[in-house]
Amino acid sequence: MSESNPQTPAHGAGRRTVTVPTSIDMVTLFGPADEHLAIIERHAGVEVHVRGNRITLAGEPSDIRLAERVIDELVAILRTGQGITPEVVERVESMLRAETATSERPADVLSLNILSNRGRSIRPKTLNQKRYVETIDAHTITFGIGPAGTGKTYLAMAKAVQALQAKQVTRIILTRPAVEAGERLGYLPGTLSEKIDPYLRPLYDALHDMLDPESIPKLLAAGTIEVAPLAYMRGRSLNDSFIILDEAQNTTPEQMKMFLTRLGFGSKIVVTGDVTQVDLPSGTTSGLRIVEQILDGVEDLAFVRLTAGDVVRHKLVASIVAAYDDFDARREAAREARAQQSGQQSGQGDQA
Repeated sequence: MSESNPQTPAHGAGRRTVTVPTSIDMVTLFGPADEHLAIIERHAGVEVHVRGNRITLAGEPSDIRLAERVIDELVAILRTGQGITPEVVERVESMLRAETATSERPADVLSLNILSNRGRSIRPKTLNQKRYVETIDAHTITFGIGPAGTGKTYLAMAKAVQALQAKQVTRIILTRPAVEAGERLGYLPGTLSEKIDPYLRPLYDALHDMLDPESIPKLLAAGTIEVAPLAYMRGRSLNDSFIILDEAQNTTPEQMKMFLTRLGFGSKIVVTGDVTQVDLPSGTTSGLRIVEQILDGVEDLAFVRLTAGDVVRHKLVASIVAAYDDFDARREAAREARAQQSGQQSGQGDQA
């Protein structure tokens, strides 16, 4: 990446110069050793040359437009006071490529602050994630359905902590089915806490990211935060609470109905799960898989579907999820083809 005058672009290609406001630190914009600039060059397919605060883009016109928009969004993010990482640059570029007529600006998505703790901010990282948190705000019951790593539970818990700190609710209730124990927790050794900890540990881990660790035991002891297996929700009416049901794909239809009917006055429910990872015994229907059919048309209730494109863990996780989705689609297509062929052969046999 050179600061000298750019070479004449190839035939058919174009060139455009972008001037970055002098208030923007160019080192922060482009990253150490121009790391962010290298990502723009690689993903947008353009040559980038910098002199002072002037950036010259050379390449195909459509690629130049994309690179220019990426730079505009990064400048907008910096103006909010948020830093830029290679991940942010890649997400901006990905959102701009995938945008629809109703898409929001990547800067608006990536700068939405849900919760801050110990100098760390929790924000949505994709457009779908932003829509998910906005849906939680707008509805009493929200279902977040999607693969591992899409932030379903993490963002729901951030919204719960935000609601508690804003005094919109008086307590947070976190629950998930302890399927591995068959919900028969009484047969396990130890105290109740020792029995359920292995199944609820992911929820505790998220809490430690969002609250001061020393405050969590006090909140748990006071009942302000309750973490319990789904079996302990039966027979209760939960008022003024933010309630999260995690791993909901492992509920039966009866358990799902029981949980949803715990809703009390002034409460909000978020149900999260991945319908491709059901751990229920073979032949048992997942309550999450059929709940949308049952509740279709019910007001103040919404479903948000997250996809492999919303995975915010290691980028390899998104590739793994996409590969499994593709494998499942091909397997289902083959199964349907076999069933159709079998039906045709059966029909021919009847005619014979």
